Amino acid sequence: MMGGVLADQQCERATDGPWTEPVAASTSLAFVVCALVIVLLARRTGSVGRVLPFAMLVAGVGIGSFVEHGPDPVWSDVAHDLPLLATLAFLGADAVADLSGRSRSWWWWAVPTIALVPLVVLAPRPGDLAQGVVAVAAVLLTVERARAFPELRPRTAWALGLLVVGATAGTMAREGWPLCDPSSPWQGHGLWHLLAAVALLVLAPTVGHVGRAVTG
Repeated sequence: MMGGVLADQQCERATDGPWTEPVAASTSLAFVVCALVIVLLARRTGSVGRVLPFAMLVAGVGIGSFVEHGPDPVWSDVAHDLPLLATLAFLGADAVADLSGRSRSWWWWAVPTIALVPLVVLAPRPGDLAQGVVAVAAVLLTVERARAFPELRPRTAWALGLLVVGATAGTMAREGWPLCDPSSPWQGHGLWHLLAAVALLVLAPTVGHVGRAVTG
């Protein structure tokens, strides 16, 4: 769902300062902000317990992305990819639970994420491919869930729309693409961060949904 823009093909010029890519690093914090908003909104409806694991994963995506685009230590790929993989696996597992009428178990998403750790660490390119596969699975399961439960369709449509716009902007602003300007404060990858974070915020109320599927 969020694996469509590869971080190592981005346009922003690397700096010698504390943040390697200042725009991408600062916009990564949108995930942390949106995670806090998810929790604050859930408090109003008494659903914090239902969305808290998801909010923590969303915050983890932002922190990992900040680590990669900011200080960029040698372990930044792992810091970036694992929270993202976990979030995608979580969304897929949550959709499966709803569609099957069962309670979501933590290991449904944690085990696949942990299983992919060696691939992410030892083989970054295949790791990116695996991330793409998990993203596609999460999207398909989320769409199927929205098909089964009409009340989820508006939020699902808005979230996917934001992701499509963000992924398009991020792709068009990759190195060598038409919107790439390394010196510009406007960066497509930064816009991708902002829109992806908002998409997860929009999708958050669907997490933990338990409904009766519409047949036919």
